This record gives sequence, structure tokens and C-alpha cells, in this order.
Amino acid sequence: MPTFDSEKAAELHQELHSHLPSDPALQVKTLKSLAIERGLVAPESIDAWIEAYSEHIGPKRGAQVVARAWINPAFRERLLDNAAEAIKEFGFQGSATGHLKSVENTYDKHHMVVCTLCSCYPFAILGMPLAWYKSTEYRARAIREPRKVLEEFGVKLPNHVGVRVWDSTAELRYLVIPQRPAGTENWDEERLAAIVSRNSMIGTERDLQIEAG
Repeated sequence: MPTFDSEKAAELHQELHSHLPSDPALQVKTLKSLAIERGLVAPESIDAWIEAYSEHIGPKRGAQVVARAWINPAFRERLLDNAAEAIKEFGFQGSATGHLKSVENTYDKHHMVVCTLCSCYPFAILGMPLAWYKSTEYRARAIREPRKVLEEFGVKLPNHVGVRVWDSTAELRYLVIPQRPAGTENWDEERLAAIVSRNSMIGTERDLQIEAG
């Protein structure tokens, strides 16, 4: 008759759970498996959408736009004058960027984006909005106390830096052009794009780290 070994069972339990994904990842994997199993979608279609939003439609697109603005003064001027028109050079235009406006961080000015009514967002160049961007708390506090919200993101602005908060709508959405970090003068466009973060293009990050490139 087999006996129950509690220590062995505990080791097995620990081993199994060490290979399980985090809860959100596990939920996504479960939903994907069910959808495929019931014939609702082909696995190739799901993989293609995941790749599109994580690698192409995601913030890497916006990072390319920012990097070009840093190294190409003529493109930068076009981007600041009419961002929706300028990004057509990349083929990134769409319904979410039809009325895109770009704003530029400077030595004494910092821009921050919020959507107080819902979560309007230029997803064609920034990917899908993050949970905190859609939260009621962020949408309310970003307008009332932007400096305090920025501090919670790790951005402590000196007194000489003013903050401008832009409220996105379905008709007008914003892209923040962060300041180019010192020490990147000889970098090419691809290397520069690698250090541009999604948060910096929303305005909840200010000082980019060149180590990322």
C-alpha cells in the first residue's frame, strides 16, 4: 500500500508552481487555449496580433518618431507644426492619430498627457494604454496635482521647470517629445529609439537613461 510523503509532495508542489506564469499571464494563456480549442480563432492569428502590438504597433513606433525628431531638425519642425501629417513618413497614420499634436520638453518645461473623460490615446504609435493611464485616480489627480503625481513616478522636477498638462480627447491626442540625453550625440536613429520609453512619450518620465541603448 503506497504511503503519503508530505515532504515529497511539498517539493513537487513547489516545483510545479515554479514553472507557472504569473496570474495575468496564466489568465491570458487560459483564454487563448479556450479560444483555440473551441475554434474561435486560429493560433497564428493570435500570435500575429501579439507581435503587431508588442513589436510594431506598440511604443516602438513612437520611439522611432522621437528619434528622428532628435536627429533631423527639419522633421522635428514638421512634427511640431503638424504631427498627424509628419508621421505619415512612417506610414503610422490612422484614426487614433488623425489629430495628433506633439509637444516638446525643454530645460524649463515639462509636458504631461492625460485623458480626463476616458482614456483617449494615440495607440497607433504608443500601443494600448496602460492600466494606470485609464484609472480614475490618474485621470483626476494629473490635472489637480501634476507635480505630486510625477513624483510618484519618480520624477522630481526642479523649481525652474514648469508643468503643462494636456487633456486628450477623441479629436486631439498628444505625443510628448522628451529631451535627448547628453552623451548620445553620435548615436544613429535606431540606437536612439531604443532608449525612448512609452512613459516618456506620455510625460510621466523625464530623464531617459542612455544605458538602455
